[in-house]
Amino acid sequence: MKNNFLLGLAITATLLTSCGADDTADIVINDNSVTNNNGGGSSSCEVELKGNYTSDLTLDPTKCYIITGATIFESGTTLTIPAGTTIKAAATGSDVYLAISQGAKIMAEGTSSQPIIFTSAASTPNAGDWGGLILLGKAPINSVSGGTATSTSEIASLPYGGDVPNDNSGVLSYVRVEYSGGKADGQSENNGFSFYGVGNATKVEYIQMFEGKDDGVEFFGGTVNVNNVSVVNAQDDSIDWTEGYSGTITDAYVKHGTDHDKGIEADGYNTDIGNLSSPKYFSKPTVTNLTIVGLGSGTGNEAIRLRAGTQGIFNNVVLRGFAEGFDLDGDVTDNPTGNGVTSGDLKATDVKFDDVTVKVKNDTGVAFADSDFMTENTAATGTDYATWGAGWTRQ
Repeated sequence: MKNNFLLGLAITATLLTSCGADDTADIVINDNSVTNNNGGGSSSCEVELKGNYTSDLTLDPTKCYIITGATIFESGTTLTIPAGTTIKAAATGSDVYLAISQGAKIMAEGTSSQPIIFTSAASTPNAGDWGGLILLGKAPINSVSGGTATSTSEIASLPYGGDVPNDNSGVLSYVRVEYSGGKADGQSENNGFSFYGVGNATKVEYIQMFEGKDDGVEFFGGTVNVNNVSVVNAQDDSIDWTEGYSGTITDAYVKHGTDHDKGIEADGYNTDIGNLSSPKYFSKPTVTNLTIVGLGSGTGNEAIRLRAGTQGIFNNVVLRGFAEGFDLDGDVTDNPTGNGVTSGDLKATDVKFDDVTVKVKNDTGVAFADSDFMTENTAATGTDYATWGAGWTRQ
């Protein structure tokens, strides 16, 4: 059941009743200035965050916060996080996350000198210690039949999607998420940042995922535009899109660690659900100023996989240290990735390959020349990460 949150100023902790059917506990906020034993490493945080919030909440950057379970801001609420705030998370895996529901907002506005940091509370943190940050909006997705129909998120089973391209879920600016990606099971996985049907009135800029167990940033449909994205050491895909995502990604930097998968994994639709949009449409973002750094061409990995009919426009790309640069998968029926190339809806211009064995691999079932898809430019620069990533990111 859901209760309004309690702000305990007494010395003793206040605990409400147990989890509801959505595995979400009732609200617990303890401001008691004593150590919270969270089961995943000790923390001297003063304020505990947990449960379903039905009122606005503004954090205090002079306090230390800890998320100890599923934390969901419901429609009509706003979570405000000032610059320089640190929010720790109990290192107990997938059940610890922060979700901003449809109709709610997060106003997390850090600066380069005072970023907002979500991190593990463990004394020795590891990737997958906790879930991650989830935003859900009302922008279109192609996993439903259209209109105001919604789908349900992998984590927390919350609704997302609709017919509001310019939906507004708030602001993320200079926000770093560390040690995220706790997995509930093989099908339900947290990412550093999960954008479910998020609209393009949402402002997302200067975000980093550092040391995550699953994907760094994943887009489930929606139209949100993101600028200055850093993903360092994601153990699955660094940037992932599906369900008809159609926003822009400008200035993105990806660096692989020892455990990793693709730099970008791009799907035109969610193959676990199907393309239910009518008329059918596929993901088609625009990606500008992209650098992906791998571990060398001898590692057998690929930088970018394009599949399930995805479209997209790539401009000014640097790929370094991969066995394969672009791997295009599909067929001539339900997964027409190759058709996007021949129609001009899937292409890459000004691409520089450095230590890449196979530049373009075509497994789409559609014949095309590499030059139909991609143009090389040895002077391409990718993104200027040394400049915009200075001071607030981790390497």
